[in-house]
Amino acid sequence: MNKTGQRILIVCDSSRSLMDFRGKLIEQLVQHHEVYVFTPRITQQSVREKLALLKVGVYENELDGSNVSVFSDIRYIIQLYKLIKKLRPDVFFPYTFKPVIYGTVLAKLCRVKKITPMLTGLGYNFTPNAKKGLLSNITRKLLKFSLMNNRRLRIIFQNKDDYQTLLQHKILTAKHKVAVVNGSGVDLEHYEYAPPDIKNVSFLMISRLINAKGIYEYYEAARNIRLQHPNIQFKLIGAYGSNVDTISNELYSKIKSGKTITYLGEVDDVRPHIKDASVVVLPSYYGEGIPRCLLESMAMGRAIITSDSVGCRETIESALAANGFLVPVKNVTELVSKMKFYLSNSNAISSNGVNGLAFARKKFDVNLVNAEMLKIMQLN
Repeated sequence: MNKTGQRILIVCDSSRSLMDFRGKLIEQLVQHHEVYVFTPRITQQSVREKLALLKVGVYENELDGSNVSVFSDIRYIIQLYKLIKKLRPDVFFPYTFKPVIYGTVLAKLCRVKKITPMLTGLGYNFTPNAKKGLLSNITRKLLKFSLMNNRRLRIIFQNKDDYQTLLQHKILTAKHKVAVVNGSGVDLEHYEYAPPDIKNVSFLMISRLINAKGIYEYYEAARNIRLQHPNIQFKLIGAYGSNVDTISNELYSKIKSGKTITYLGEVDDVRPHIKDASVVVLPSYYGEGIPRCLLESMAMGRAIITSDSVGCRETIESALAANGFLVPVKNVTELVSKMKFYLSNSNAISSNGVNGLAFARKKFDVNLVNAEMLKIMQLN
């Protein structure tokens, strides 16, 4: 372990995200600092090997970020408290809800010098359907308590809408120190440009199978289009599991049948599937940070169709250099219309894809985002 520089503790709710979303940042941090991670159990051997190669200190837990379990959460809080006391980090960097809520409070109690929680989207808890739910009310109260202003605290957002939302809910005040970065960024060397197939147009959606991601809307749009164009392929990648907003068994059965959509489940590498697709679709109203799947698709030169909703709208450039379309939330008719546009204007698939790559280079390059992250953590 590198013993120079500062000691940094990264806390997450998914081991997959460590290298997928934070890999490049960790690579930069370990060059001059000691880096430790507190993560749910690592199930991918490649992640474990990469962290070992980088000499990152790994501590694992049994947290399930998607489910509610009081006893599990209490055990998690105790483990994290003991770890912070043991490591005494100079910088505490949690991301996603449970690590942010629990970790930020504990870091304050342990008097960590720099606390930089990142909210990678506000998720289901701030969608219209969730506003009156007991769980969402509890989450918002816990978030307010956790993020009470402190001179050692600086909160990181992935879009300005999320910051405004927390101001409106009086979870934050104008006195809070905040920073906004362009999502998690995308590695433009890893996600290389590949010309899209415009002769055999196909569509791809990459998402967990929860309602607010727009799974139903994507399925209905596919069903509608296949009535007239039965040979058009629609693919779906993403995990199906327990979540407060998981799609119904009925919709899942329809998807699994393969009659309308080809369901590929969860995959380790999305690149071959993006390469095979002509257009990538995400009709989400979930409360995204900035959807990583759209950034990856833009980097590979794919036109995108997404919702005019928080986080998603950040990925569409102005009409002067269009890289895709925004559609109203839950509007299947408009989603179908934009899909049909690409079926009738296949050359736009290529030009919009090239524009998307240029937009990704300008705004979402992971090296640009990580430079901002280092400034926020005062490590540059």
